[in-house]
Amino acid sequence: MRTLLVLNHFAAPRGAPGGTRHVELADRLTGWRCTIVAADRNYFTREVQPTREVQPRDGARPTSTRYRTVRTAPYSGSGLTRILNWASYAAGAFVAGLGGARPDVVYASSPHLLTGLTGWALARLRRAAFVLEIRDLWPRVLVDMGQLRAGSLTHRLLRAVETFLYRHADAVVVLADGVRRVLETEESVPAGRIVCVPNGADPADFDPPASREELRRELGLTGFVVAYTGAHGPANGLDLVLDAAEKLANELPEVCFLLVGDGGVKAKLVEQARARHLDNVVFRDPVAKDRMAALLGAVDVGLHVLADVELFRYGVSPNKLFDYLAAGLPVITNTPGEVSGIVADAGAGVCCEPAGIADAVRELVAAGPEQRARWSAAGRDYMTRTRSRTALGGRLQELLDGLSRS
Repeated sequence: MRTLLVLNHFAAPRGAPGGTRHVELADRLTGWRCTIVAADRNYFTREVQPTREVQPRDGARPTSTRYRTVRTAPYSGSGLTRILNWASYAAGAFVAGLGGARPDVVYASSPHLLTGLTGWALARLRRAAFVLEIRDLWPRVLVDMGQLRAGSLTHRLLRAVETFLYRHADAVVVLADGVRRVLETEESVPAGRIVCVPNGADPADFDPPASREELRRELGLTGFVVAYTGAHGPANGLDLVLDAAEKLANELPEVCFLLVGDGGVKAKLVEQARARHLDNVVFRDPVAKDRMAALLGAVDVGLHVLADVELFRYGVSPNKLFDYLAAGLPVITNTPGEVSGIVADAGAGVCCEPAGIADAVRELVAAGPEQRARWSAAGRDYMTRTRSRTALGGRLQELLDGLSRS
């Protein structure tokens, strides 16, 4: 058995809200013993996440994956306490990585670059291969969102760290082909060192546990429900959903926007919805992954929405989109570029401009149940063929096996 050490500040165990990507991928590896090092509190719920052995999926072979957590500093907002949170994770992960069996591969996942630096240091100290996973292009996304000034001292420091990591990684994993193109053309990363392992989902994991009518009664849902499940942060563009709800409140009173999750701007969104008298917007707490099939089985449409940021047109691989497709929901996305291309290629819903959500909902409602059923079936078929966790785990297996032999 070879050993893989994964550093992911925001990783979540199977069944919990948040990013279960690495637990799911590790579960598909053969011949690898994996330890995933995450923060001690869930990103969405702030609940304590204990160290544990990862239980196998129903019907799967026993797994050799361990989910380990390290203590991190509490934070709120995006100021100094957030930076201290990152630093405390990096320090804890470094100490954790020094113990135990020597890893054959250290796999460090962004977004923040301190995780990458920690992964590089551990790989060099323990004579392991180093894989850098880019989930968000930092610091580019911060500049595009207006949170960081290009050319500032902080920006130059982050760029120096970013460039250093690209040059010293034995392989770079990206989640979107647009990021691959940026790394090849603008960062001079050799194409042979870049591997695309996007997010995905298995349709079987989203088979509803009961009838639609029973699930709707259990969750208290009525009408035509357009659901968003995920983070409520500045990047998610949920203000655009409130705008759409206001436009449709009188025209399509049967439509309800269900926003499930948590994040830094949720309280502000709730207050805005109340002030604008948007009775057609309902907020719910985050839902554990093992309850997501029930939730998505009770709604009518999966809504993928992001703020109008240039990077999002080519540099994202959104988990929630693949969950919707795997669950057989017709999809709305307001993100032009690569994400819209996925929905169009799958034939699984409606693509619109960032501020065009209301028009997209009108189109979904007018399409009728037969067309929505065709979109649903096409989405599940697309996921089975191209984006199942099993298929993506095979890509990661090939990469890791190659590195361990070199």
